[in-house]
This record gives sequence, C-alpha cells and structure tokens, in this order.
Amino acid sequence: MKFFKLLFLSILGITLYACEDKVQQSHITTDICVLGGSEAGFTAAIQAARLGNKVILIVPTGHPGGMVVEGLGKDIRFGSARVIGGIAREFYEKVEANYGQKADFENPKWYSKYEPSVAEAVIEQMLKNEDNITLIRNTRIREKNGVVKNENRVEKVILKNGSEIKAKVFVDASIEGHLLHFAGITTETIREGNEKYGENLNGVQEVNTFKQFMVDVDPYIIEGDSTSGLIPTIQAGELGNHGDPSHYIQGFCFRMCLTKDEQNRLPINKPEDYVPERYEIYRRYLKEGGQLFKPEANRQNGKTDIGSWHDLSANLYGENWEYPEGDYEKQDSIIQYHRSFTLGLLWFLQNDESVDSLTRANWEGWGLPKDEFTDNGNWPRRLYIRSGRRMVSEYVITEHNVNIKVKDTVSDPIAIAWWPPDVHHARRIVKDGKAYNEGFTHVENDGTWKPFKISFQATVPKKDECSNVLTPTCLSSSYVGYGSIRIVPTFMIMGQSVGAAAAIAVSENVDVQDIPYSELEKVLLSQNQLLALPDDWLEIITMNN
Repeated sequence: MKFFKLLFLSILGITLYACEDKVQQSHITTDICVLGGSEAGFTAAIQAARLGNKVILIVPTGHPGGMVVEGLGKDIRFGSARVIGGIAREFYEKVEANYGQKADFENPKWYSKYEPSVAEAVIEQMLKNEDNITLIRNTRIREKNGVVKNENRVEKVILKNGSEIKAKVFVDASIEGHLLHFAGITTETIREGNEKYGENLNGVQEVNTFKQFMVDVDPYIIEGDSTSGLIPTIQAGELGNHGDPSHYIQGFCFRMCLTKDEQNRLPINKPEDYVPERYEIYRRYLKEGGQLFKPEANRQNGKTDIGSWHDLSANLYGENWEYPEGDYEKQDSIIQYHRSFTLGLLWFLQNDESVDSLTRANWEGWGLPKDEFTDNGNWPRRLYIRSGRRMVSEYVITEHNVNIKVKDTVSDPIAIAWWPPDVHHARRIVKDGKAYNEGFTHVENDGTWKPFKISFQATVPKKDECSNVLTPTCLSSSYVGYGSIRIVPTFMIMGQSVGAAAAIAVSENVDVQDIPYSELEKVLLSQNQLLALPDDWLEIITMNN
C-alpha cells in the first residue's frame, strides 16, 4: 500500500510539472479537445487517443476523474455492473487489483470500495500510458469570449491561463456545461414540469413521503411565531401545484471521506467561520427525538463515503438553485458555502452540547484522512453537482425511456443506463407549520423502472447550433431523465463512446450529427463496450429491488 501511495505521488508530480510547463499561455492545435475533468473526461480522452488522435484534456480541478477521485465510492447498484465494459471495466479491474482482489461484474451485489487516492493513481497512470494525451490543469474556459465560432463550428477555446486551443472536434465532459453554454448551444437547468414532455415525475412534487422528516421540526426563529422569520436551511415560498416547473433542483453535497485510523486521522477542528445558528434545525430535530445520519466504514482501509440522501443530513436543499446558470464567481461561492457548512456540521455533531450522547458516539473519533485530498486541506476538491446544464437537442431522454411499460426503441445505443429516476429533494419549506422537504423522486423499489439504451443522438446538439461538439455528461434529457444517467460508471462508459465518435468525426471529416452509427457501433464493440442488455435484466433488478 505504501508503495502504491508513493507511486501515486510520483505520477502526480511528474504529470503536473510536464503538462503545466508545456501548455502555459500557448497556442495549441490538436485533433480533439476534451473539457472537464469528470468521470467521462478521462475515458473520452483515452479512447480518442487510442484511435490515433492527438487529444488535449482540460482539468479545471487539476485532478481527472470527477467524483471517482472526490469521495464518491458506492456507485454500482441494482446489478448495474453487468453492463460495464471497455475503459470503465479496465478502471475497476485495475482498482481492485491494487487491493489484491478481482472485480466481480457478474455479481449483482458487488461494488468497488476503492479509496479516492487509489482511484486517482489508477487514472493518472492510465492517462500517462497514452502518448497522444496532453493535460492542462487548474484552468478553465474564459467566461468572456472564451469560445470562438465560425458559423456553426467551434474553432478554438481560450482558457483563463491564456492558452488558445484549436481543435477539429470538442467534447464538453463537464457537469456544468460551460462549453455548451459559451458556444450558444441550447441548455436547460430547471425542473421543466410534467407538461413539457408528458411526464409524471418532473417539477414540483406535491406529496413527498420518501426521506421526509421523521419528526416535527418548528421552522421559525422564535418557535411558534411565523412572523419571526425562518431558521437556516429553510426557504420561504409555497409548495405549489404538482408537476409545475421549478427552478429549485436536487441538493448537492460533499461525499465525505473520513477515517478512525489514529495513524491516518486529522481531527475535525472548529472552522474559523463557524456560525452556530446555521445548525439550529439539527438541534430541534434531535430535541424532538430524531436520529441523524452517521458514518460507517464502507470502503477500503476503514474509510467512508458519506452520501446525503436523508431527511436531514449534509444536503443543503434549496441552497444551490443558482449554481447551474451562475457565473464562475457564483458557482465558486456556492461550493465554498457548502464546504464551510459541512465542516461546521461535522464539528457540531462531535462537540455541540445540544447533541445527544448516541449521536456524539456515532461521530466520535472520525476525522479527515491524512492521505486524501492532500492539496486541499484533506477535503474533496469537488462538490457533488447532481444536476447542472442539460443540452436540449433533437432527441431528449425522459422518464419514458426508463418506464418499464414503455418499449425501448433506441437503435443507436452508446451505453446502457441502469439506474432508476433518482433525484433528491430540491428545497426545504414550511408546510402546515413544520419543516418539509420537497422534490425527491424515488421509484427504485416499486417495479416501474427498467434499464435502457442511451441514444447517440442525445450527445449531439442541433446541427444549426453546432456541428463539432459532443457531450457525454450534459446529455439532452429532462430533469427526471437525467436522474437515470448521472451515475459514475455510466458517465465513464458514455465518455468512451463519445471519444470514439469524436475520433470518427475527425477521421471522416464529418459533422458529429452525420457520424454513421454503423461505424461507431463497430468501433465501440471492438473496444469492448457493452451495448445490449443481458437477457435476464428483469430478474436482476427484481432481485435487487
């Protein structure tokens, strides 16, 4: 293990030095430019490079891999490992090999319990093995005039560090969709509402029982006094009508990686900007007998992946709606607020006198791992952005794709989506004088969903808007439809497929909308992608619901 950590540091140091020195404030011409360090970004770059293209991969955080390297671990469920092929499969095999284990893709209960630093080391090595990939780290597209177009083609992007990159094809592998937006491609960010696509699960959810408050919590600063204002984490506003559009979107969180290993643990110190009043809702929740979420060692070497999907946890419902369309300053401020709030919450749970003995015991002894996120105070560099910009193209993925009663007619698959429509609560309001969570759509156990084929058409914009941009992460989809495709392995798979499509567009000199699917399919199958559902898919998901 120590050798692997040293190897990781060696790889990271060499790569950072080489890449940054090569591209700082330079003019670069390449075949394919991939923007965004997400799970899809590194697989798109690798696939395009393996098909003989020179690739620039731009990683704003400096750490390729997205949430894979930022704390999210339990990313395989419902038997979804059965449709993981290609580069994603390579990744999981390499990660498991590091621990002396083998990936068990045929086992519906299996998932990889990798540590973020190990995942990062594997990804860095995979990228280093490709001679045709150049990384640019710690910079992003310039907000003003950062994308230069000639009619319906992007000619170049200009980065904040001064670099200009010309490419034949561009891939937006971010979650935020900055390239799409700056290139004038139509995107959506809100819950559209049910009427737009004839859905049932979009927009305002009038009745929410899933992950609803288990106890009654008074929402007012002065308890019982509605004129005194609302305590933090609760927003003003009425519930609204079921299915109406709403700009509130599912909550974000950090996937907290903690440890109890005394040799590898840093204590949770009281943040300098700690504000006790922020956590009043947690005090009242505990006072009423509620039980809060707790950490568990669910990944290798006793570390955690603490998600937030509970009635009251680290999801800041209603605090993120400005993020998708915000400028860099706004987005950065929202990330910083989530970090400040979450670190303060950890200190609160371990130290506040109002916290009961059971909750304190649950959190006692947990701290930040010394060997994770070492360049960021041992805290994840990336907030888990569950919903950003979504492209609006000629083809739109909706909840109908995932509805078990609707026949799958997709004839140009690039991946299999194997996840129910999964969108968290979007806001916390007052209903009947109590705190109320609104927005969770939960259908994983009700037998209404199915895995489905993801159409290549969802990755390409309308031709008159742009003919040389693809996206594996901001797919053309409704808010609810996106809830079934926003999963780590699915992103990795789609990234590889889009990387292959970009390579074909370069070699054939065609618009991305005119890529022959028969040719793309042939390439994907040759690269070990899995494009068909197993015959026993219904038995698998039924067994795992």
